[in-house]
Amino acid sequence: MGRTNDSVLREFVLTGLSAHPELQTVFFVLVLCMYLMILLGNGVLISVIICYSHLHTPMYFFLCNLSFLDICYTSSSVPLILDSFLTVRKRVSFSGCMVQMFLSFAMGATECVLLGMMALDRYVAICYPLRYPVIMRKGAYVPMAAGSWVAGIVDSVVQTSLALQLPFCADNVINHFVCEILAILKLACADISINVISMAGSNLIVLVIPLLVISISYIFIVATILRIPSTEGKRKAFSTCSAHLTVVIVFFVTIFFMYAKPKSKSSAGTDNQDIIEALISLLYGVMTPMLNPLIYSLRNKDVKIAVRNMLGRKNFSDGI
Repeated sequence: MGRTNDSVLREFVLTGLSAHPELQTVFFVLVLCMYLMILLGNGVLISVIICYSHLHTPMYFFLCNLSFLDICYTSSSVPLILDSFLTVRKRVSFSGCMVQMFLSFAMGATECVLLGMMALDRYVAICYPLRYPVIMRKGAYVPMAAGSWVAGIVDSVVQTSLALQLPFCADNVINHFVCEILAILKLACADISINVISMAGSNLIVLVIPLLVISISYIFIVATILRIPSTEGKRKAFSTCSAHLTVVIVFFVTIFFMYAKPKSKSSAGTDNQDIIEALISLLYGVMTPMLNPLIYSLRNKDVKIAVRNMLGRKNFSDGI
């Protein structure tokens, strides 16, 4: 099937909250503040991990990747979201929409796989502590992180390529803040069964399988922790994976609600359903990356000490 998009449709229109103009200013300020917190929180976390050699371990290497991933993900979509709040109907070129969709989908898929890799790291650390330095050597954890990025990018290439083959006719209005793949597929004036099948396969590979890996890993982790005789030993063991488990719960609950919940078949209330889905997507795209550095900082003693030391040094140098 030849590509016909350039000759039929050259731009999309993002409605955002245009039906609720009284909310646009509030959400603009809210999202802007959250985005700045994402840049600050994840930036500090990356700087701390790089600067302090005792944090150069597999767990913090994965955490550094996660923080960088969150910055990339939000930077691919938040500027467009903020712009949509300032205009009644935001117009985006076809190519620009596809690029933004590709980047957002790639970052989201990569994070799913990366969280699975982080669960495997915690499994080895808790269940095989004496063999951990041998198993999780640099030759193992670097390819694990790189594989997460490759899997997310390849998955996004496939989904974006299939979307590019679809013809888009007169309807170019996206009831969303950004060029989100499910919202775009609704506008295609052709059979999207191949896209649906491909998305199902994508969900299996980058969503269900990592979640199974995480679930099985934590079953063994909990079983191992329960066998530890001392209460203090159990507390220390659980504290090493509690931050990751919290991030996993927040991330997967939101993404499953957005992509796996049943769609309404009736036309009544469609607009309200679309705006609710868009707000959920906004929550997934901004709230989770903002919470990640807070969760790891508040629940990790090493990170808290390193952040205090870095801020203390900065204040000391400023005073001089």
